[in-house]
Amino acid sequence: MNKISLEIRDGLLFSLIGPHGAGKTSLVNCISKFYRPTDGRILFKGRDITQLKPHEVVRCGISRTFQNIELFKEMTVLDNIKLGRHIHLHAGPLSGMLYLGKASREERELEAFLDREILAFLDLSSIRDRVVCTLPYGVQKRVDLARALASKPAFLILDEPVAGMNREDSRDMIERVLQIKKAWGLTVFLIEHDMEVVMSISDRIAVLNFGEKIAEGTVFEVQQNPEVIRIYLGHA
Repeated sequence: MNKISLEIRDGLLFSLIGPHGAGKTSLVNCISKFYRPTDGRILFKGRDITQLKPHEVVRCGISRTFQNIELFKEMTVLDNIKLGRHIHLHAGPLSGMLYLGKASREERELEAFLDREILAFLDLSSIRDRVVCTLPYGVQKRVDLARALASKPAFLILDEPVAGMNREDSRDMIERVLQIKKAWGLTVFLIEHDMEVVMSISDRIAVLNFGEKIAEGTVFEVQQNPEVIRIYLGHA
């Protein structure tokens, strides 16, 4: 990546597009601290988070899904989703393992929160105790989204949330994202190859090419950009 500068304002659905290898996931990994950038700064709500660790970034209010589903396949739906929230629990590790005292109270409160705010919303309540590996791909993608939402983020990164889905599941996923964005007042940073999805829901779009930003603007502005038309949208 080379001198990429983005400003994503609160409440927007900001999309990042580009071909494979353009640097989209690398940028996401820098924000979420799976990669450490060699230069530049990353600011979130005025705070420099460039040197933070991944769990510290989550505590700041940033959460993400993954292009390739990164769930614990032998664990239940509920236990996978809980992992997204445990960063905010305060009981010690021993009491957490034994479900004693404060840990027990926090676990009960956590399950109530997940049932009320996330599981029901994503239609996962009836399968909360199912092992993830037994579920269809589209449902596993919803579990991945639920885990990201469990930390109650202010800034949600979605790395190709509809990749590999059929049209019906893709439409369902996008509708749920838009609903939760509105209900929670989320800022959403979307990385996606499906141009129909991107153009239909984005407030702003940035375009990468070989690690450099070549365009940024509204949907209309990006659609009219000659370089974007030539490289990404397939028109003469």
